[in-house]
Amino acid sequence: MKRLSHIALACVIACAIVVGGSNAWVIGSTKSSILTHEEAIARVQSENAADAIVVLGAGLRADATPSSILRDRLDDGIALYFAGLAPKLIMSGDNATVSHNEVAAMKAYAIEKGVPSEDIFCDHAGFSTYDSMYRAQNIFGASSIVVATQSYHLPRALAVAQTLGMEAVGVPSDYENYGAQLWYDVREIPARTKDLFKAIMRTPSTVGGEMISLNQSGNVTN
Repeated sequence: MKRLSHIALACVIACAIVVGGSNAWVIGSTKSSILTHEEAIARVQSENAADAIVVLGAGLRADATPSSILRDRLDDGIALYFAGLAPKLIMSGDNATVSHNEVAAMKAYAIEKGVPSEDIFCDHAGFSTYDSMYRAQNIFGASSIVVATQSYHLPRALAVAQTLGMEAVGVPSDYENYGAQLWYDVREIPARTKDLFKAIMRTPSTVGGEMISLNQSGNVTN
């Protein structure tokens, strides 16, 4: 029993080191890639625009409209689009069933805000942050992206994108306080470790598919 307890303790310590170390690397390595709106605009004025702005899904209300956290991400991505950071938007979310079409709601919201329908691509299989980043590169062919999500979430999304080989920056969409923020923060700790190792191993996304060129109308993905 004593030997087993020592082994168990060693395993706990090893896991803590892996989780702590990977979290520290994810946060530290992406710090310079998280920009304010002003910094992002200045960057695009001195460099080429990115291939696309990726807006990450975050759930729908009971009436099938974007949740408050998703609405903030959409407002962020739409503002970046009109600022010229990229010519296309990729709405990446969950459309696992006919009755739950997150990306259709995201696209409808952006169109209401004045974004042309043809500039909005729908990634119906963005079931996770990792899936969204992997598919942006391997399905939509993006080599450079701007990510629109909250600051607690950006390090993981950017670390995955950059580990996969994309150029990626992010602009936080922290427009309000969220009641479940503590839960979001805690959930990110194991998620950063999991997604980092998936990116290192280049694990395929949950759903594959044929390449979709961004050099066409986004309506082909409706």
